[in-house]
Amino acid sequence: MNRISGPLLEADKPNSIDHKIAPSLERRRLRAYALMLLTDAVLINLSFAIAAFAYEGIWWEPRSVLAAQTLLPLYFTIALYNATYGQRALGRWMFATRQALTALVLSAALLNFVGFYTKSNAEFSRVAVTLGLLLAAILITASRRLIPIIINRYWGGKIRNSLVIMDGGPEFLLPNAITVQAAKYELDPTGDDPFMFDRLGKLLRNQEKVVISCLPERRKAWALLLKSFGVYCEIVSKPAHDLGVLGVHRYEAQDQTTLLVATGPLGVRGRIVKRAYDVAAASVGLIALSPLLVFIALRIKLEDGGPILFVQRRLGRGNQFFDMLKFRSMRAENLDQDGATSTARDDDRITKVGAFIRRTSIDELPQLINVLRGDMSIVGPRPHALGSRANNKYFWEVDATYWQRHSLKPGLTGLAQVRGHRGATEQEKDLTDRLQSDLEYIAGWSIMRDLEITYQTVWVLTHENAY
Repeated sequence: MNRISGPLLEADKPNSIDHKIAPSLERRRLRAYALMLLTDAVLINLSFAIAAFAYEGIWWEPRSVLAAQTLLPLYFTIALYNATYGQRALGRWMFATRQALTALVLSAALLNFVGFYTKSNAEFSRVAVTLGLLLAAILITASRRLIPIIINRYWGGKIRNSLVIMDGGPEFLLPNAITVQAAKYELDPTGDDPFMFDRLGKLLRNQEKVVISCLPERRKAWALLLKSFGVYCEIVSKPAHDLGVLGVHRYEAQDQTTLLVATGPLGVRGRIVKRAYDVAAASVGLIALSPLLVFIALRIKLEDGGPILFVQRRLGRGNQFFDMLKFRSMRAENLDQDGATSTARDDDRITKVGAFIRRTSIDELPQLINVLRGDMSIVGPRPHALGSRANNKYFWEVDATYWQRHSLKPGLTGLAQVRGHRGATEQEKDLTDRLQSDLEYIAGWSIMRDLEITYQTVWVLTHENAY
């Protein structure tokens, strides 16, 4: 227990690593994409209006306005699927121009195709529409050329966060990246200290690309470790089969090669959809269940006068600590902050109210607040207490892939739970069954699967192992 209880006090102290936490650039980019989309809409409408005025002498001529408004939905549909509004479009103006013009040409062709078969071509002036398309192409190209200029001036040319961790390997320079020394922050990929994982999690927070330069004998350890953080990671190395490489990147300017060993399980769209579902479901749940929550809170308080909530430090996404909320089900003097002792059937530490809320899983409902905070999701791998063991071994000692389950936010429920893998972990199989389900869920995530697991959870709220 020294490895767990000792560092807890140390981890509560201010840590110099906090100033290395990078601010998120994702919202900044999303605002840029929205501005690009709005600019394109304005430029296309303006181009058709100018074309109509130049050809027919009528400003905002109705037929030209109709042509522009019919074109826009087609253009945006194609543009959203061909990366016209994407990270590469911010960093490479020629790529951005090519994608935007491709979307414009294809949408114009579709508009003409639809007009031909609906016999509505005659409603549009061919000359005005052609002039409008040419002018739109010119203005969109000019707007794309301005993007890198604006980014260099206001963002310092930085469109994503990058981090280089030096761990005894060759010097590696990455433009606009932060470089840190592993030794300075006591980062050891061969260790199993949760507090080291927390430090590394803070360093990797909001990072979108991480490159590790380490000694050859530490590459495999880094590769295994990085798979659990949900971040795009590379290792400076010659190709090695046992790293489970996902890809190889060569940096010509550096004359060095990196191996892709990990990527985040969800893209931007997936994270947006999952977060929207989490917020909606948690909000509805808290409102709908508020009478029950108030009733249980009063029962807990009246039984022994102790605190209503039990707050326990757990490992979340990216192996970072967070405070998980539960209704207190044990006597105040018997609270197990580290979770070192699994709850047994007829455990004398549990209160009368606690026995009921544990049996019905009501004790987990305050985690809806964790979901709204962003610490957890409705569906995901269940978070474990730091001191949890199986067969008297810490979970990460049972299976080294244990850390990989933290590449997604922990969930209020999960695939393992609806399959019946609940309760105490007395044997190693009790853990490995859950781990297998968690990794399967991460590899095959979809919003439909989240909805299905949420529905199935209703039928497993009570379980023979829930005590």
